[in-house]
Amino acid sequence: MPTQVAEIVCAHSPDSDDAYMFYALATGKVRSPLVEFRHVLGDIQTLNQKAREGEYELTAVSYHAYPYIADKYTLMAAGSSVGDGYGPMVVALSPMTPDQFKGKRIAVPGKLTTAYLTLRLMQPDFEAVVVPFDQILDVVRRREAEAGLVIHEAQLTHQRGGFYTVVDLGRWWKDQYDLPLPLGANVLRRGLSPDLARECCRMMRESIQYALDHREEALAYAMRFARDLEAEQAETFVGMYVNHFTVDCGELVPKAAQKLLDLGHEAGLIPHRVSLEFVR
Repeated sequence: MPTQVAEIVCAHSPDSDDAYMFYALATGKVRSPLVEFRHVLGDIQTLNQKAREGEYELTAVSYHAYPYIADKYTLMAAGSSVGDGYGPMVVALSPMTPDQFKGKRIAVPGKLTTAYLTLRLMQPDFEAVVVPFDQILDVVRRREAEAGLVIHEAQLTHQRGGFYTVVDLGRWWKDQYDLPLPLGANVLRRGLSPDLARECCRMMRESIQYALDHREEALAYAMRFARDLEAEQAETFVGMYVNHFTVDCGELVPKAAQKLLDLGHEAGLIPHRVSLEFVR
């Protein structure tokens, strides 16, 4: 009797680093007799919200979202996006120090993003203006906010648009705690059989490793999703967020993520403490 193939809906962001790590899965380079992936794209704030509803079997989420979805999902050891001394940035149209944006309006890409949590830990006093991540620079340019919290490719392109870097939150986190900043993760819905969960983890890990081993072809695919990036910048951006931490989170990433979420709870930003749980 033939094995029944399970369709797993796999949701991730439409940006170059996610495209790069999912390349081998999306193009059939990594296959399975047990699992077939159907890919769905959405911005990270939407994916965080959908995860709270348990919408997808496998989805990218922010680490900040995990306390709100831990009853429905477990973290995957493969697929973390981690900034080691770099990360999301606060930017403005004129030079500014972090102290100067206290009490100001800051455009943010969603209140469940790790970038937002990290910014609140660094500076609790600001007014958040929530807008889609790809509209943040426009909102600041129109003076609807004094500064913007940029994620994804705008970390590399904002200066081209006349913006100044106020603070790099990944650098701040590293200076404060000597840890990398875990930003995004992949999660699996609880209730999947152990065999399916292990197979999804294997395929995710092999897809990331395939991209790292076949950099040129994976980058060519990722360039389709690289908003406003030239090839050299796209390669830089992908290298920042798809690396050895992404293949396997090891021990350092869970330690850093636990620290981040514990601090969020202590600061009253996360309602309850959560213990991170990974599947491999």
